[in-house]
Amino acid sequence: MDFKRLLLSVVFAFSLFMLWENWMRYTNPPKPAVPVATQGVNQGAGVPTPMASPNAAGTPAAAAVAATSSSDYSAYPKVVVKTDTVVAEVSALGGDIYRLELEKHRATGDHTNNFVLLENKGTHTYLAQSGLLGPGLPTHKTVYAIEPGDFTLEEGEDKVVVRLKAPVDANGVAVTKVLTFHRGSYLVDVSYEVMNPSGEPIDATAYFQLVRDGAPAEHSAGLFGGVSTFTGPAFFTQDGKFQKVKFADIDKKDAKFVKSAKDGWVAMIQHYFVSAFLPQEGVQRDFFVDSFNGLYSAGVKVPLTVEPGKTASVNVPLYAGPQEQNNLKKIAPGLDVVVDYGWVTIIAAPLFWLLSFIHSILGNWGWSIILVTIIIKAVFFPLSAASYRSMARMKTLMPRMKQIQERYANDKMRMNQEMMNLYKTEKVNPMGGCLPIVIQIPVFIALYWVLLGVVEMRQAPWILWITDLSARDPYFILPLIMGATMFIQQRLNPTPPDPIQAKVMMAMPIVFTFMFLWFPAGLVLYWCVNNSLSILQQWYITRSIERGKQAANS
Repeated sequence: MDFKRLLLSVVFAFSLFMLWENWMRYTNPPKPAVPVATQGVNQGAGVPTPMASPNAAGTPAAAAVAATSSSDYSAYPKVVVKTDTVVAEVSALGGDIYRLELEKHRATGDHTNNFVLLENKGTHTYLAQSGLLGPGLPTHKTVYAIEPGDFTLEEGEDKVVVRLKAPVDANGVAVTKVLTFHRGSYLVDVSYEVMNPSGEPIDATAYFQLVRDGAPAEHSAGLFGGVSTFTGPAFFTQDGKFQKVKFADIDKKDAKFVKSAKDGWVAMIQHYFVSAFLPQEGVQRDFFVDSFNGLYSAGVKVPLTVEPGKTASVNVPLYAGPQEQNNLKKIAPGLDVVVDYGWVTIIAAPLFWLLSFIHSILGNWGWSIILVTIIIKAVFFPLSAASYRSMARMKTLMPRMKQIQERYANDKMRMNQEMMNLYKTEKVNPMGGCLPIVIQIPVFIALYWVLLGVVEMRQAPWILWITDLSARDPYFILPLIMGATMFIQQRLNPTPPDPIQAKVMMAMPIVFTFMFLWFPAGLVLYWCVNNSLSILQQWYITRSIERGKQAANS
């Protein structure tokens, strides 16, 4: 019984911790990003240092200054690119993509508008910038001339190309930045074409960076602010694997990640969505992070050499869109791991595959959750049945256990001895009702993170009033049903003889109902179905044992 008391205490303490954490997030919301003063053109601020190159001895290095900046893009010409997946605004200043709407994803809270991923409005900044480092080469502070054209993807076309020409330098070096948007894709090819008519080679560095404020991403609305997920830079290499970097570590200059490699990518992650620069495999690259005046940058630098009288180019695709795991796997090695399940990945990954497979048949994520819950319950049927049989036997022993407690109330040692003799005689394991539950906990946590993290669940309807499985139930019906099922389960279990355990068990349905009021509806639906199946199974097993006892005594 000590183990059971410990388990209940841990669960109760964890519940209180989650309530306290969410309450602190509600009463002390994150501070908004600090507004950043507009920087002048070509002032040098915001330009990373060049890569070290054996051929760059004669190239003066750019100043090692902050790698982030914000600009008033409204002061410069722009083009609006429209495809079947995105609406992008590209500025003549640096050729930056400073606004990106996703056509197939609706805005949070307002489903009449598109979701905006990249943005430079008010206190929120999220940009895709790039440039070249070297004498006279254009950076993201250079003003380009935009070549005229139609930037709307028409029927029968596969791509839209935006060409921006940088001012020609004194040596006649001409640079064109080319952005290519593709049909049915969230990939944008970001390229530089460099023509070198001079008699000297150009050893340059191309940099590609994602700039963002430190504000948290969208989450489920509610009193407690929803469930917290990671927002910030991430890197992937074959040596370092997947490495997330916290904004706070960037501020402290203590960010740990692989700085140089011949493979890998850099990304900026937020709940459901990601942007990432994806250099070609086999090309040497340097990764970097920086912070400046409330903004954070994460980027990659690759070398570019242009021989005299030649033209050379460099291309690093940008992915900016939803975290759709099946598509991310095809785009770049390891990109699908941005959907991070943590230590339960080994269980969560096959669960998501099963959920996706069922959805491909049923076409509704709500019914898919219900069917997956039933399958999981069936897999664990032997374990949960053993647990319920143990609890049912304990329930039949409750009168005799109370007699022992009353008889030896003043002798704890003798009481425990008599209890153990009773368990041994009746062949009951007091821990039998707890251990099977403990074994199932990793699976429950894995499914929790799957339902919380997959973008496919975002704004996915189920039935009637549940129009978004990733948001809370607007009428709190599912949480109340979940609380009722927990209460019924409690009534089917034997009343703990220990007063502390009894009080904890009485409080659990109330605590969990209050906590689940603001959880995503998909998660609450899972718990409702799981509890309902447990009630049926527990009721059946308890009745069977009670009938067996009655038959044996008659």
